[in-house]
Amino acid sequence: MKAVEEEGLARKFWIKFESDFVFCMYTPFFVSLAAGTLNTDTFLHCISQDSLFLNAFARAYKLAEECADDEDDKTAIRNLRKRVNKKLKAHDTLVHEWGFELRKENIMDNAAVKYTDFLGATALGKVEGEKALKIETPFEKIKIAAYILGAISPCMRLFAVIAKEIKALLDPNDSSHNYKKWIDTYCSQDFEESALLTEELLDKLSVSLTGEELEVIEKLYHQAMKLDAAFFAAQPIYQQIVVPLSQVQDPVEGRLTVFCDFDLTCAAFDSSAILAEIAILTAKRADPDQNETKLTRMSSADLRSAWDVLSTKYTEEYEQCIKSIMPSEAGKFDYGSLCEALKQLADFEKTANSRIVHSGVLKGLNLEDIKRTGEHLILQDGCRGFFQKTVGSENFNTDVHVLSYCWCGDIIRSAFSSGDLNVLRVHSNELVYEDSISTGEIDKKLESPLEKLQVFNDILKYRNNDDQHLTVYIGGSLGDLLCLLEADIGIVMGSSSSLRSVGDQFGVSFVPLFSGLVEKQRELAKGGSFKWNKLSGTLYTVSSWAEIHAFFLGS
Repeated sequence: MKAVEEEGLARKFWIKFESDFVFCMYTPFFVSLAAGTLNTDTFLHCISQDSLFLNAFARAYKLAEECADDEDDKTAIRNLRKRVNKKLKAHDTLVHEWGFELRKENIMDNAAVKYTDFLGATALGKVEGEKALKIETPFEKIKIAAYILGAISPCMRLFAVIAKEIKALLDPNDSSHNYKKWIDTYCSQDFEESALLTEELLDKLSVSLTGEELEVIEKLYHQAMKLDAAFFAAQPIYQQIVVPLSQVQDPVEGRLTVFCDFDLTCAAFDSSAILAEIAILTAKRADPDQNETKLTRMSSADLRSAWDVLSTKYTEEYEQCIKSIMPSEAGKFDYGSLCEALKQLADFEKTANSRIVHSGVLKGLNLEDIKRTGEHLILQDGCRGFFQKTVGSENFNTDVHVLSYCWCGDIIRSAFSSGDLNVLRVHSNELVYEDSISTGEIDKKLESPLEKLQVFNDILKYRNNDDQHLTVYIGGSLGDLLCLLEADIGIVMGSSSSLRSVGDQFGVSFVPLFSGLVEKQRELAKGGSFKWNKLSGTLYTVSSWAEIHAFFLGS
């Protein structure tokens, strides 16, 4: 069986809607299952729904087989249906092999009903928001077959991927994990072949469809992903949990302070490069015959050249600085030595900022241009939605602070001006203006890791030292390292090589957030409680804001 081509429809949809997979994986159900501590009643309730899902799959495959006009496609779909029927017949035996006994009563819960009703309606040509199909002509039948595969394939792929993610966390020599056999089932070659075949059929059946019809399949695919995530989020939990954080914290006593970096953490681009482009474009618009004033600036060509020189020099000297602060060999976590080393980085950053001021490249920027640019700034996917939901959550008494080396706080405030996010407090450097035109000077407030840490500590100076007040720092650069370590929960976004290399040398551990939560769930099961510990030397890594959102708030 060949792998799904990257340009195939199924693969494109999976990549586009991967955040829904994240929301599914970060549910209490899968975190506890991965830890091996999931309450048996919860597991039995979930797998009791499995036969109901399998019956819905079998019915849908039967209709898809009838709608396909190619004999090879009919045969492939028939084989998928046979696999489902085989699993249905052996369902009770398989559950027994996993080490469990199903109860006789099997009432479908609301979340399962929503998915099976959705799949049934799709198989009959009743697509939400679309005119019901008559399913009379061969082309209409092929279309229905494609729609059915579009509603099934994400569920197959979701199970395969989550099972593999969980299996990677297990010790292959540990036979004590309660759900290892279940995980192995969905990591099997047989299940992977079924998932791939479903995706290949979706790709093939969609080839002759119009753009509008492909959009319908995309909606069906996304809806199936969301319904699956909702199903696992709705599973009854009969135990203490570590995720989502909003359900762990006391909504009355709980207080959360979130700190976040901006460049390449919230924003998709570095703000210094954005300010450079504003400066160059502003210079191009300027009247070349304007009378000279004390704010007269360089031409756009000279600005471009100056920026290139400054940028190249910064990169070269930054790399040299990183090398100079590294210890000769990696050792145990040593926060004190790390602080001493980063003092050298502070000197470097201050020198670089002074060079920017003396160059005059920030002179003549219009405040309104900066604000307009900030309003249209592209933020990382999911960033804005996370902050909107967090500050509006009834389960959190939340303060949010943005700590940034950015030269211009106005661009950050403008980026968060929409969506009721003016509650975010911005701590950064500021450009100096005369009549809304920048003078080229910077009001330097935050230039180094140590200054970030000072602001961080000043904000928390009056917090209560109790378990109900949590601090979270989200960052992605070396300048965030001290704050990340000082926070109760430090979350690293992205893959900064300097952050990782310096952290590694000073004994910092970088742990994927999901596996960290699994370990915390194990701690909770063993001792009945757990804590997030600042200065533990452990930071949690994520690749998207969806992971952070799922951790904090769930689906």
